[in-house]
Amino acid sequence: MHVKPMNEAYAREITQWKYEAPYELYNLQGEEEELQELLHYSCVFEEDELIGFFCTGGFAQVHLGHEEGVYPNTDEIIDIGLGLKPEWTGQGFGREFLSFIIQHLQKKENPKAFRLTVAGFNERAIKLYRHLGFQAVTLFRANDIPFLVMIKMIGSESEISSL
Repeated sequence: MHVKPMNEAYAREITQWKYEAPYELYNLQGEEEELQELLHYSCVFEEDELIGFFCTGGFAQVHLGHEEGVYPNTDEIIDIGLGLKPEWTGQGFGREFLSFIIQHLQKKENPKAFRLTVAGFNERAIKLYRHLGFQAVTLFRANDIPFLVMIKMIGSESEISSL
């Protein structure tokens, strides 16, 4: 796998990805605002195929979570948002995909922790995140959807205060 910067062609391709129920929440509409946001993301390729993307910082956070105070400001935590091409989901590839992203960001940023936010119904992703060492720290609702905030400490034996 390798990372490339997002461009408009990749962003337009991603807006065409369609996830089946119950994951349709992740489907994009191809609106200009979505395309502009995607341009801040990075692409992940397996050989020549665009298989996923990721973002960091505020782009990785659920906007309504700020109103709930679930994203305390810290330079030591990197928020991650990610998406895997629908054809690659449910195939057991998520662990390798997310591990690759974490390793890439560790080399680049050297954070003390990673944080991600996942829809509460996405049990498949939650199981993966727990398997990779993420622990749930809080839960909030946005547009009647529960979201779980999870943190993975890097190079530390300290426990996270979890749910």
